[in-house]
Amino acid sequence: MLFKSFLAFLCLVVSVTAFSPVAPRTSLSPSAAVRTNVPRTSTSLNVFGTKKAKISPEEQARIDSYWEGDWVCKDCGYIYNRDECAGFYFEEQGKGFRCPQCSGPRRRYAKKVGDKVGTTLDGGDAPILLFSFGGMAATIAFGIWAVDNL
Repeated sequence: MLFKSFLAFLCLVVSVTAFSPVAPRTSLSPSAAVRTNVPRTSTSLNVFGTKKAKISPEEQARIDSYWEGDWVCKDCGYIYNRDECAGFYFEEQGKGFRCPQCSGPRRRYAKKVGDKVGTTLDGGDAPILLFSFGGMAATIAFGIWAVDNL
């Protein structure tokens, strides 16, 4: 019984102190109030970003070989944003890349030219459709053969 009373009292104290406002600190130590050895920086706000590092000619040629337009997911319309995808260009994404919005595979992305969406790097869905229809035809042929011969 004594333990239950102590536990109830402890819960009451903790709940009261948890929701009580914290008093702001009014006194600062002299060392905290005066900052020494602060590095001097320019007063520019870097509105247009920081200066970019120089890029080697090989790196610039690689970057120039990438598509400069937008890549669009054909399933959900998501426009690939390099900043949201760790700074990788779309062409640098591996086979396991998924659309951040709908989890569609990389092959479902297409180049956007103006207001038209083109084909992807790996041929789009043609191989999938070809093998699907081929498999369906093979299944029907096997079914007809099995009915006649079994």
